[in-house]
Amino acid sequence: MPSTPSYLTSNSRQREQALADLERLSRAWQSDNGDVFARLCRRLLTSLELNQVIAIFAEELGTVVHFDRLTYGHSISDSPIDLAVGHGGNHRCEYRLNLAGENLGMLRIFRRMRFAEQELTVIEQMLGSAIHAIRNACHYETVRRAALTDVVTGIPNKRAFDDTLKREACLANRHGERCALILCDLDHFKKINDTYGHLTGDQVLRAAALAIQDATRSSDAVFRIGGEEFGILLPRIGEAECTLVADRIRAAISAISLELNDALVKVSASAGVSAHVQGESADAWFRRTDEALYRAKHDGRNCTRTARPGLPADVTSIESAKR
Repeated sequence: MPSTPSYLTSNSRQREQALADLERLSRAWQSDNGDVFARLCRRLLTSLELNQVIAIFAEELGTVVHFDRLTYGHSISDSPIDLAVGHGGNHRCEYRLNLAGENLGMLRIFRRMRFAEQELTVIEQMLGSAIHAIRNACHYETVRRAALTDVVTGIPNKRAFDDTLKREACLANRHGERCALILCDLDHFKKINDTYGHLTGDQVLRAAALAIQDATRSSDAVFRIGGEEFGILLPRIGEAECTLVADRIRAAISAISLELNDALVKVSASAGVSAHVQGESADAWFRRTDEALYRAKHDGRNCTRTARPGLPADVTSIESAKR
């Protein structure tokens, strides 16, 4: 670790000023650290959200050590987490966070000047106070993600879909952003379960989830929303483009082929498509798309239908047609 800050130049006045600043920092830390620690610990008790815990730590650290940027990176449930506060800085100190052998991510702190030993000591002491809160937040995030993940396919579930659909509808209404929705249903899936068993049915669901993800963009969100039905939210796209994506998804699903002893399991899919209409609620948007899926089923399956304007007249008939 560096022992002399880079801002101590050859100019003696600047050197003396820098040393005086560090002395003041050290004295301030020694006199106020009790208040800083108490405030940090008290504030960390107010949230289990990882982004808020990191933000609180950054804010309190900034009261005693100047920095330009703080970043935190981790992977929870195979999903990356990247958080940042501030910007800039070419000098850095970094800490691989670990508690009782458990990896809790990487914290990096950047600024334009090198950190002095006294400052590094302050950072490490504050991290010692925050590490348990960071661990608790990581555990909470793990549980939260598990609650939003489908156990069969590993993709987000109906609860995650409902939350995301509401958020996208709100953003579309507020900012006029384009967004489209696809509802995709595997054809005759009950027959697959009845003929080959639920383990085979689960294999088909996993294969379908992978096929849908491969057929969509990284910015699109894929969900299993119940049984053999998938929902796909596509930001910044219109109905015509979305229809092409739906057809590509159906083609990818039709290419699925599972060999079981002497049998070859094939599957097809039907799709309903709609673009969000300004002023439309999430529920109304979903019902329009569901009506389009119903028509795809009614028209012989293995096809794509686009939603009509307005709400479907007979919502109760939709579910019976899917069975």
